[in-house]
Amino acid sequence: MYKFSTLTDLLSYRSQEQADQIAYIFLQNNGIELARLSYRELESQARAIAVQLQSMKATGERALLLYPPGLDYIAAFFGCLYAKVVAVPAYPPSRQKVSRLMAIIKDAQATVALTTTSVLTSLKEQFSATPELASLHWLITDNPNNDEVLDWEEPIINSDTLAFLQYTSGSTATPKGIMVSHGNILYNESMIQEAFQHTQQSIVAGWLPPYHDMGLIGNILQPLYVGIPCILMSPMTFVQQPFQWLEAISRYKVNTSGGPNFGYDLCVRSISSEQKKLLDLSSWDLAFIGSEPIRAETLDQFAEAFEPCGFQREAFYPCYGLGEATLFVSGGAKTTSPVIQSFQKEALKHNQIVPTALEDRNTKKFVSCGQTVSDQKILIVDPNKLVPCLPEQVGEIWLSGSNITQGYWNQPEQTKSAFQAYLADTNASAASEPFFRTGDLGFFSNGELFVIGYLQDLIVLDGCSYYPHDIELTVQKTNPKLRLGCGVAFTIAVNGLEQLVVVQEIERHYRDVNLDRMVAAIRQSVAKEHGLQIYAVVLVKMGSILKTSSGKLQRHICRSQFLADNLNVVGKWIYNLNQISSDKSEIEASEVA
Repeated sequence: MYKFSTLTDLLSYRSQEQADQIAYIFLQNNGIELARLSYRELESQARAIAVQLQSMKATGERALLLYPPGLDYIAAFFGCLYAKVVAVPAYPPSRQKVSRLMAIIKDAQATVALTTTSVLTSLKEQFSATPELASLHWLITDNPNNDEVLDWEEPIINSDTLAFLQYTSGSTATPKGIMVSHGNILYNESMIQEAFQHTQQSIVAGWLPPYHDMGLIGNILQPLYVGIPCILMSPMTFVQQPFQWLEAISRYKVNTSGGPNFGYDLCVRSISSEQKKLLDLSSWDLAFIGSEPIRAETLDQFAEAFEPCGFQREAFYPCYGLGEATLFVSGGAKTTSPVIQSFQKEALKHNQIVPTALEDRNTKKFVSCGQTVSDQKILIVDPNKLVPCLPEQVGEIWLSGSNITQGYWNQPEQTKSAFQAYLADTNASAASEPFFRTGDLGFFSNGELFVIGYLQDLIVLDGCSYYPHDIELTVQKTNPKLRLGCGVAFTIAVNGLEQLVVVQEIERHYRDVNLDRMVAAIRQSVAKEHGLQIYAVVLVKMGSILKTSSGKLQRHICRSQFLADNLNVVGKWIYNLNQISSDKSEIEASEVA
């Protein structure tokens, strides 16, 4: 593989050596091709956009990218790079969801926004209510003037130059801008290529949002790094018609594609037997799966559903990554089936790891996320004592390597606490290296990394540790009317004691459901599976539990809404009330405040 210092060097090389090769194809919601881009066309459009940015004296500034998924977004991203403008990928907000964008504009100190004519027309309706939008310098890039390409002035950039700000999804806190350099990206792309074993014959497809790390680094930039075609579609196309994803894999003979756990679940639930007859998934030899906790049950169900279509279980590639590491952190061997191990539940409550060959209600199966790649180091650390955990202990995942990004934009204290962590026995000595604290919990077993939850979401009751997604899944299995992946578990203080609360979405047609029986089943299942008594069960309307723009549950916001009695309640049961009720719970005043 050729070595490059910057993404602009990489695209320039592709434009010269593979000028007319198709880089990207974008599909409409009916599966028909909407547009194609060759490497030559992409670089030409990028330079034309860069000329406009340079004429605006935008070099060094932060520029919002407000595009729906599509090829215009890719050209604008590279236009920023070619002008040495720091790209800030975002998504055009709806009228109801403009607050996150306003927070990004303020934090990034953005002065420029790139978009399309249609998006700007719709956003102008919000200008009077949002002066932050109105004050930006707007650049429409629908039809860049390629005649201006010759006016482009090549900026001085290197591997340390800031390429873009990747804003965190905000699942546990206010979004922060991760500073990603050209060097971070290129190194992480080399890690991905090594792990995925991509060759010049590989083909990639994806539906992941391009303004998030998995969509941008994995689906868009990895194919460019290797020099192979990529077929893209909108996330909304996938959510509304999951068949279109698998049909694209079948039609284009795709080798690599994937997404979060919920995407595979959605395919199992939504794709009909008649649609399956139209699929040939035999070319799909790497189906990566990551982001949310990976469920062994999901792998089993998807493999069983689509093996008749040529899908092979060995194609599953569980992996782990996050934006602060650019994207990719760990993965397994491409040619082997996922590693799945069972561990004793009781030991896990005390952060201990006890493998077992048994599979019963007293054990839990975990899917391995593989091993580290290249020069990256992974440690499991006691988050309080800051010392490496013993092999049989759960701890916080710490990382170091060339893929670790430069910190959070304009957040020196948060950057120091997260990106400049040292083990207690090294104490920032000259010979020691800093680590990034992921905030994720995990452990190693037989050399395999298992990621099991978020430190900030961890539920601790009576000195024992519980993972909210385990409780949430137990709740959702009690009744098909409870929406999978749309419930949260958390604790609140009641009279000085921590108590468990479950908030769960119910399907739209719930009028014929006996809510008392539903709540009773939830309480019984959680008690049986986890040994926990629930203090409150709140059933809420479909779509009312907030998620981040990448689909992660916002448990902390849901908790705040519960405390403020601000949930869209269908029914509520609270301990001591003993019935479905809309009464407020007996919560300490200090909690509400």
